[in-house]
Amino acid sequence: MPNRTLVLALSTAAVLAVTTSVVASELKFLDLTQPIPTFEPLKDDPTKPDLSKPIGDSKPVAGFYPQAVLYPAHVWPTNEGHFDSAALLIQEHNGTSFNSPNHYINSPESLDKGSVPNKKRRATEDLTISDLTGKVVMIDVSDRVENELAKNGGRPSTDKSITNFSDTSQATVRATDIDAVAEQIEEGVWVVANLGWSRFYGLGGEDWDAEGYVNGLNHPGFTEEALDRLIEIMDEKGVRISGIAADSLSGDSGDGVRGSSDDWSHSWPAHVKLYQRDVLIVENLANVDQLAAASAKGECSLVVGALKHIGGTGGPARVVGVCTEHNDG
Repeated sequence: MPNRTLVLALSTAAVLAVTTSVVASELKFLDLTQPIPTFEPLKDDPTKPDLSKPIGDSKPVAGFYPQAVLYPAHVWPTNEGHFDSAALLIQEHNGTSFNSPNHYINSPESLDKGSVPNKKRRATEDLTISDLTGKVVMIDVSDRVENELAKNGGRPSTDKSITNFSDTSQATVRATDIDAVAEQIEEGVWVVANLGWSRFYGLGGEDWDAEGYVNGLNHPGFTEEALDRLIEIMDEKGVRISGIAADSLSGDSGDGVRGSSDDWSHSWPAHVKLYQRDVLIVENLANVDQLAAASAKGECSLVVGALKHIGGTGGPARVVGVCTEHNDG
């Protein structure tokens, strides 16, 4: 297989892999990370947040588990001042976060031929720098999403007859979008979708059925047909991308998350199909519109600042886009 593009992000500079015919003229760093809201612990159960006692301007956001708890700072005095050091309790899959391949355990029926067995799937500590960095292949469907939102004054509705982000809608990532970038699908790239959805982060809070970010699972993402086409291209080329990423609750579309029935049958296709192929997912990105604009002018790479905790299935991440504008030399 071809060598992966390796991006080393340093404190004052970064090195991007570019062809000999391209001269880099500007280097730009983009923060693609949502802030993590934190709360004081409940008095009766310190493992859970007291939503009536937010830290700063924290407000509940959509997630799979309780909000993050920030325990009172431990004060360590010196003769010139003191240190503050708080304890943080947060679930792995909250906010802007990455998923490692061990995050989903497939049933025997959902395993494809040649897939990675459940027992051999990598945890967070197994991921390499090469896995967590790579050239961005951008898919921008934000205009189509915007057109759908315009039907409701720019706001999402859980009612698909008002704003439709189902897998039958064009306001999501379709197989044709994958075909449009097929030539860019190479070993180690990150396929990033700009959905224009991060503006709703925090809208609706923890209630998945409320209008807003999760929007009653009526939100854009990678449809199952898009995922199938991406897998088909990887198989045809004999390559493995590093992962997919998007500015919504998960790589999956809302229809994909919901599946075919209320018992989660045939649901979460990105998770079911990609982890068995050792492909990662990054969720809840911010500022992907900036990444899309920079990608249109040059080359961008993704840097996923992942925790390296033993046995982890993922974790919160500081995700950075590293972009360069270039001129043909």
